[in-house]
Amino acid sequence: MYKQTLAILLTTTALAACGSRPENPVDYVTYRDEPLVKQVENGMTMQRVIAIGGNPSTAIDLPHGGTCNNYILNRDGHQQTYYVRFDATGHVDDKGFKTCEQRQEDDAAVEKAKAGA
Repeated sequence: MYKQTLAILLTTTALAACGSRPENPVDYVTYRDEPLVKQVENGMTMQRVIAIGGNPSTAIDLPHGGTCNNYILNRDGHQQTYYVRFDATGHVDDKGFKTCEQRQEDDAAVEKAKAGA
């Protein structure tokens, strides 16, 4: 019983951390001067983000409204995915060094862990 409780607690903590910001700090240091990373802030409009970073590589509709844009950052021959997520009103509500699909998977895992706790 104790081991099961500990395992659930550790899993929930790990998943909650994944949902908040499990990014590699090296990615931020490497790409921090890229316009999308440096200039895009929560609350910005989609039009402003596109003016800063250009058209996304792909865009997806989110299940609860809003959209998410995937970008590919390039620096010194290396590529890194970066997403910018917009709420239903078209304003940035999150961004980070992964794809929109990866972010959705993280959100689903956190919700599943919360529901099981």
